[in-house]
Amino acid sequence: MSDALRELATGTTLWLMLVGVVAGIVIGALPGLTATMGVALLVPFTFWLPTLPALMVLLGVYVGAMYGGAIPAVLIRTPGTPAAAATSLDGYPLAQAGKAGLAIGISCITGVVGGVFSTLVLMFAAPQVARFALKFGPAEYFALAVFGLSVIASLSERTLLKGALMGVCGLLLATIGMDPITAVPRFTFGLPPLLEGLALVPVLVGVFALGEVLYQSGLPEPDRSLLRQIGRVFPSRKDYKRITLPTLLASITGTLIGALPGVGGDVAAFVAYDQAKKVSRHPEQFGNGSVEGLAAAECANNSVTGGAMIPMLTLGIPGDAVTAVILGALLMHGVRPGPDLFEKQTHLLSAIFVGLLVANLLVLPVGLAGAKLFAQTVRAPRCYLFPLIVVLCVVGSYAINNSLFDVGVMFLFGVAGWLLRRAGLPIAPLVLGLILGRMTEENFRRALILSGGSWGIFAERPLCATLLLLAVASVGFSVWQSRRGGQRD
Repeated sequence: MSDALRELATGTTLWLMLVGVVAGIVIGALPGLTATMGVALLVPFTFWLPTLPALMVLLGVYVGAMYGGAIPAVLIRTPGTPAAAATSLDGYPLAQAGKAGLAIGISCITGVVGGVFSTLVLMFAAPQVARFALKFGPAEYFALAVFGLSVIASLSERTLLKGALMGVCGLLLATIGMDPITAVPRFTFGLPPLLEGLALVPVLVGVFALGEVLYQSGLPEPDRSLLRQIGRVFPSRKDYKRITLPTLLASITGTLIGALPGVGGDVAAFVAYDQAKKVSRHPEQFGNGSVEGLAAAECANNSVTGGAMIPMLTLGIPGDAVTAVILGALLMHGVRPGPDLFEKQTHLLSAIFVGLLVANLLVLPVGLAGAKLFAQTVRAPRCYLFPLIVVLCVVGSYAINNSLFDVGVMFLFGVAGWLLRRAGLPIAPLVLGLILGRMTEENFRRALILSGGSWGIFAERPLCATLLLLAVASVGFSVWQSRRGGQRD
């Protein structure tokens, strides 16, 4: 470990890591330019670098982009990355209340805490967590998806019935594309771009960003004096007390979910958000500017970074799309993740551990120093801000697949988001249903195939049964909590 620290302490490596962090924040802050795209774009430029500096640049981009996605989510209700969708639920109301600086500050601090926690777990418990993740089969993944869908009960802004309706709509949208088992096209209407299903980023950008622009355009110009109140960046002692427990829970949740291959930060953020609402003394504030909800969502989002590295380094199985790209970069540099990495290349492994930790720590000064600069966005008049948002929406949607079809999808869902806002229907359950729909269907059908059509597989496997029971308990608790708060279906 000391050798790794000495090697990382060289000026060149640290500067490259800092450049990676700043580049990642910028990429994450641009709607549609996800962490995956940022890492993938920089991989070719690392061919001419030694192995360790190349990896440090990529890790810096990864960590920076996960935080950067929170900036537009807070300021303009536009998730910079899919995982930041939950951040916008409370971050944007805080910005509208003149607390944009505080929202960005909490996002930065809790994100760093989550990233450092998951990195420490990676350093000291990676093999054990990887063995736990290997216990997940199709039945367990289905149960995990159902547990994630139970969050809809907490995300329902007005009634559980409306939230459930929007969740079902999201699940139906997830069926568009090739059947995951038989590869038969479904609901594609003869359009080749729909064979792979709806691209998530254009949908998110449409319903959250363009939909908000259309909705706000029909409202009177807000009081500019309130928007000038960017406020303090650092949380008060009272804020720290309120966000401590949600941050701790979200760190654990994000790390564990991140260690499950193919799940990702968007699921972790929504699950952690639901947990924070259940343990909060003020659940009625969630969705209206709760610092607890913001802290939980952003902490879990960033905790995924270390968690996703666990199966990638120990088993050679990427935990998410970003680590899949990093895995390719490792292979191109002659590094093969797996048991041999832990036995024969401990020096490089230690450097990766320390590098990921340092990258997370570098986000703190960069994020806090730039918080007030980022928050200046909310001061711009609508006549300048809204056209800029629309341009970013178009560029971000097109950049995913270089497809004008995705731009059309973004505009379609932008109109849908506007109509949903006007009708008072919650948007978050729709997004969550779309995110988890394919995972739910695919693993449900695979589990039944493995069991010969017997539904008993979901009760016979202890981990699966536990997750399903937790899902039922989660919905029951949300119903009780909403009735206690005077919100009736």
